[in-house]
Amino acid sequence: MIEVSSAFQMVVSQIDAVCDRLKVKDVWRLRLENCERELTVHFPVKMDDGTVKVFTGFRLVHNDTRGPAKGGIRYHPDVTLDETRALAALMTLKTAVVNIPYGGAKGAVICNPKTLSLSELERLTRRYTAEISILIGPESDIPAPDVGTNPQVMAWIMDTYSMGKGYSVPAVVTGKPLNIGGSKGRFEATGRGCMISAQLAAKHLGINLKGATVAVQGCGNVGAMAAKLLAREGCWVIAVSDSKSGVYNPKGLDIEGLLIQKRETGSVVGFKGTEAITNAELLELKCDILVPAALEHQIVKENAAAVKARMITEGANGPITTDAHKILVDNGIFVVPDILANAGGVVVSYLEWVQGLQSFFWDEADVNKYLEKIMTSAFTEVLEMSQRQKVDMRDAAYMLAIKRIADAMEARGIFP
Repeated sequence: MIEVSSAFQMVVSQIDAVCDRLKVKDVWRLRLENCERELTVHFPVKMDDGTVKVFTGFRLVHNDTRGPAKGGIRYHPDVTLDETRALAALMTLKTAVVNIPYGGAKGAVICNPKTLSLSELERLTRRYTAEISILIGPESDIPAPDVGTNPQVMAWIMDTYSMGKGYSVPAVVTGKPLNIGGSKGRFEATGRGCMISAQLAAKHLGINLKGATVAVQGCGNVGAMAAKLLAREGCWVIAVSDSKSGVYNPKGLDIEGLLIQKRETGSVVGFKGTEAITNAELLELKCDILVPAALEHQIVKENAAAVKARMITEGANGPITTDAHKILVDNGIFVVPDILANAGGVVVSYLEWVQGLQSFFWDEADVNKYLEKIMTSAFTEVLEMSQRQKVDMRDAAYMLAIKRIADAMEARGIFP
């Protein structure tokens, strides 16, 4: 097996544990322990001042047994190859747990998009796209937005890929602007999926959403939308944070006003009628629902025992480490795992891809209806697996996903 460090090894250890429990054949376990394809690229970009910088990027396909690979592209100064491997593997599991016909992939460029001008960002994106074009395609590997990327970046990727083909290929990416084949409801999809997961978990636990207290770590696309939609369901969102700091009001925040300030100033810090709170303090607030929607490894062994939420809905990928998760479960906290809770984005990406392939587009109500149907079905299946096997929701989600992937690999066999 390839040498890995903590992030990917953590996912592999979870896969191994489930494979042991399910008695998955060693040949299929070995395939899940490794990425199928890994591409590292080093490419030059001309900066606005005339200098040239060389950037490093990755595109990885973990497994495509169940269909074309699917996964976002992350622009972040601290992203690593190991982290990208882990995220690609999680995408394989995520697409399987919601039972859509995709495999898992992930891409990344080591950069800080906040320090790049729009023209520099475009040149970087187009060159990176050209470098990874040997892997991506509407029937092979379909990128989407992730941390540090957005619909505009997807538009540049689509255009660059299309120029190489000589005709427009809208289905090569998802998360595009509406005017070039994006889907209504895609921008809100991950946050909406988190809200649906929270609704279903709250119903299972007997928590009335009207008046339920919520703390959201992260005010990007996922966290902001989850906070907004949970507030509309009657929840009291008592704390929200971003990368700088957070704000807290035990009587509930004016989420609409907070998000306006975030758009206008770039931060939630100093919002009227609130107390300042750190990201670490937010995680330890007493609340009904905690939504960690920032980055990986926010709840770790050292702070897990201090978490007081009744349930956690993982908006980010891997916000809870393995050791921390055991502590949370032992303390009776119900955790809806990332591969289920934040799967709304990939579900609507799938719907966007289908719409693009058939050149027939649905209205937002239809998209949201399909999203709710798929998320509800997946949550129900994971919960049933959890109760039947007497395991927590994360183990149940992994079991459901790995069983589907292993069955698909068994059916296809090995070539030649």
